[in-house]
Amino acid sequence: MKVHELPTPALLVDVHAFDRNVDKMAQRWPGRSLRPHVKAFKSTALAERLAEAGHKGFCCATVKEMTGMAAAGLGEDLLLANESLDLHRLTPIVAADRARITVAVDSPETIEAAAAAGIREVLIDVEVGLPRCGCDPADAGRLAELARAKGMEVRGVMGYEGHLMREPGDTKAELVERSMAVLLDAHAEVGGDIVSGGGTGTWDVNTWVTELQAGSYCLMDSEYVPHAPGFENALFALGTVISRSAKGWAVLDTGLKCFGMDHGDPTVVDAGDCWFVSDEHLTFGIGEDATVAVGDKVRVVPAHVDPTVSQHERLHLVDGDDVLEVWEVDLRHW
Repeated sequence: MKVHELPTPALLVDVHAFDRNVDKMAQRWPGRSLRPHVKAFKSTALAERLAEAGHKGFCCATVKEMTGMAAAGLGEDLLLANESLDLHRLTPIVAADRARITVAVDSPETIEAAAAAGIREVLIDVEVGLPRCGCDPADAGRLAELARAKGMEVRGVMGYEGHLMREPGDTKAELVERSMAVLLDAHAEVGGDIVSGGGTGTWDVNTWVTELQAGSYCLMDSEYVPHAPGFENALFALGTVISRSAKGWAVLDTGLKCFGMDHGDPTVVDAGDCWFVSDEHLTFGIGEDATVAVGDKVRVVPAHVDPTVSQHERLHLVDGDDVLEVWEVDLRHW
């Protein structure tokens, strides 16, 4: 199949940009030092490509992602890097030894939920500056002992400095170091071999974790590229021009139901500038040097990769106008 034959909207992954991104990250974080976060791409086929690059352990954000990865034979070392009180769906996987399952915990309640589900291994999730999940660093040691008392192994700690992913470059390294000092202090109280954290935005400055939790790096988006030097846009939404005005604008069939919009408007490639996005439409001003006609196919770069991918059923791996493979987005939903 050719790209121009695809029904739109459709998500495209440029194979060359994707491979360059994967190679770039693997040079800095080879093998098990990288734990790719499947929430960014929600596809076991894409995850298989990362496993082939040497990254055999993965992060997940939902129980659905955990069960899907295990079913696909990618369960060598899975971390649910998110608190959940709904872990019973993992019990059969753990009981049958179909995957190595570790979950993040940050409270007596999440520890109890893990124990009740038969989870054998946990990480203590520590708050390192992002006001989201994670225990008070002073509580980390106590929670580790509680988990051990419930019969679980504590593999170490995790902490996500998500508030620093888009920090300006001149202050990022110093602030990441401060966050990681908090995590390392907690690790001294908790024990274990793992210090897990970081992400695409701190891939080049976080030198304290033993494993990096990055996912967006392999696809990227328009908002993230300036904050993650070395990576490039590999993900595009393909749209069809369905209307053209003599007043200088055109409309694509890629609307709000196609993109994650929380990081701003998507970027129209080569044809003009995005004016606004509505339910099923993207209206853009036609560039001075652009030739745009009804029926033309136009590529658009999403502003936020994760929620964009989650709205689609498949990714098309492409080389120019050739569709090389179709990757199902089979880890959607919860």
